[in-house]
Amino acid sequence: MPISSRSPPPAKTAARPSRPFSKSVRRISPGAEAPSFEVSMSYDDPKTHRGNCPCCTPYVWGAYPPKREHLSRRGFFGAGAALTAGMLTALGVSRAGGDALAEAAAALAFAAPAIAEGSTRRARAATGGVTVYRGGTIRTMNSALPVAEAIAIKGGRILAVGGEAEVVSRAGGGARIVDLGGKTMLPGFIDCHGHVSLTALLMGFQNLAPIPAGPIGSIADIQSELLKYRERTGGGRGGWILGANYDDSLLAEKRAITRTDLDEVSTEQPVLAYHASLHVVVVNSYALNLLGITADTPDPAGGVIRRWPGTNEPNGILEEGAISLALPRLPEVSKDELLDLLDKVQDQYAAWGITTAQDGATRRPDYDLLTLAAERDRLKIDVIGYPFFTHIDDLARGDVEVQKDYNGFKIGGIKLMLDGSPQAKTAWLTEPYEVVPPGFKPDYRGYRIVDDLTAANYVDDAFARGWQVYAHCNGDAAADQFIAAIEKATAKYGPGDRRATVIHAQTLREDQLDRMAKLGVMPSYFVTHTFYWGDWHRDSVLGPARAARISPVRSTVDRGMRYTLHNDSPVAPSDCRMLLWSATNRRTRSGEVLGEDQRISAYDALRGITIDAAFQHFEDDIKGSIEEGKLADLVITAEDPETIDPSGLRDLQIVETIKRGETIYAA
Repeated sequence: MPISSRSPPPAKTAARPSRPFSKSVRRISPGAEAPSFEVSMSYDDPKTHRGNCPCCTPYVWGAYPPKREHLSRRGFFGAGAALTAGMLTALGVSRAGGDALAEAAAALAFAAPAIAEGSTRRARAATGGVTVYRGGTIRTMNSALPVAEAIAIKGGRILAVGGEAEVVSRAGGGARIVDLGGKTMLPGFIDCHGHVSLTALLMGFQNLAPIPAGPIGSIADIQSELLKYRERTGGGRGGWILGANYDDSLLAEKRAITRTDLDEVSTEQPVLAYHASLHVVVVNSYALNLLGITADTPDPAGGVIRRWPGTNEPNGILEEGAISLALPRLPEVSKDELLDLLDKVQDQYAAWGITTAQDGATRRPDYDLLTLAAERDRLKIDVIGYPFFTHIDDLARGDVEVQKDYNGFKIGGIKLMLDGSPQAKTAWLTEPYEVVPPGFKPDYRGYRIVDDLTAANYVDDAFARGWQVYAHCNGDAAADQFIAAIEKATAKYGPGDRRATVIHAQTLREDQLDRMAKLGVMPSYFVTHTFYWGDWHRDSVLGPARAARISPVRSTVDRGMRYTLHNDSPVAPSDCRMLLWSATNRRTRSGEVLGEDQRISAYDALRGITIDAAFQHFEDDIKGSIEEGKLADLVITAEDPETIDPSGLRDLQIVETIKRGETIYAA
């Protein structure tokens, strides 16, 4: 399989690059200050590519190893660069045209939503009457009053909490009384890191995710689900049969699907399946013909058309830039359709007890969708966006106010990305991988996304603007980079309540937790890794000792630190019950316990999706616990999560979800 590359330009490390969409990927050997090779990820030079993007596909290393050791996948920031470059192209902008560039920059600035005055869902909630809940277990997540007999809500907020007689008295004679019937009431769950807008987009595709996130265990299952999609949609969407989130690393066959597999679905209409990594699509023969992709079609810039071995004949797999050959031919999704899909996502989140969701690494189209939903009063739950760092200048140029609520949508800060993923062996570690991917030296330990000074400059920028900053750090070397940047900025600007957050935090060390505690940096753990990829981490990624410490929540609890738990939807479904189960049980797919000494109690797990989750978002004054004056964001469960056997937490029954006093889900 041909892979194109060229020698990169010299790295710019003295200051943040003038082009916000030009970064670099580095592969690091232990003890080396400078990388042995650097690959430009600029849209000026998009022809850099590894054999396949392995973000979520560890088995691809064996099936499609890189031709040369220094070649790397395109990072997520590369997708952001391509997106923005495409926007500039659509606006008719030349890099040489200063006036046009200034106009385009203004057009890309993040404008505040235009929220109309009048009756909105949240305005109506503020005029709501009084309701009293009693007759069950009310776990407040407030250490001053852990359990209450009753609560009263009025106008979308909590009026009173405490003993039943006192609460009923304060509620007044006309209050509506609701008997919980022995059920348990908790603060509404908070999704602390995910991608709600991207999850919405993929709702229009058939779910091809592996069990238990979806129904897929084999290629035959994929074929069956795509046929169901054709039947469900009356022939497909615009004639296309569409699926998303297939993961070849978890298929029984342990191989990528090809045109041949999709030809089994149909030879008379186009079929497309999106990979879970979102860096690869697979199409059938009909689609290849429709798209005009033949043996004579060259690989596009920054992409690869996979070929059958020994030939130039396409096998149906289009990766990275080659995806652009297919996507423009897909049926267009209107704004109204996207809003409808976002409604479905919110309904699903509400069914999981979630009242606040996050849109991490928000891209411009995501921002436009979420602001439109706010303007049209379509947000049933609150959504907090953290624009991707490629959009930091767009955010600064706009008039949207960070941390201001726009009818259920707000910008919380920015998100950096400092490495890849452990399951794909692209996370940046301080020690080599347990089993080094084919084609790499024994000391291979992943790679950084940006150099230390660039990372420090981004953090400095956020501190200077007073913005909260998140950083994607799966590997401990990436966490070292972020913590050092926080230390440098703190020394410059002084201590403060900034709540910088390490996102994913899979391989944090004990000494790093000590430094984070001193700085007030929070970890947000993708704790369901213990289930979804725990066996892979133990056997191939990290080895038994390091794998037992992924998502070290117990170590965090023991230090008295605040922390959160998340699922990173659409990578894994945003079902908070799985977070509770994984944090308390730490069982892998094979049923083995991975790091028994890092298990935590159900109460501590609940903290990570309630009060500490609200704290991470700077919303602990209005959310996260059942206290007087806070929003009436609540969830009612059939069982008490603190008293049932922890093995049953993932089957916890959500009975009702309440947002600002309004029921948004009822079983």
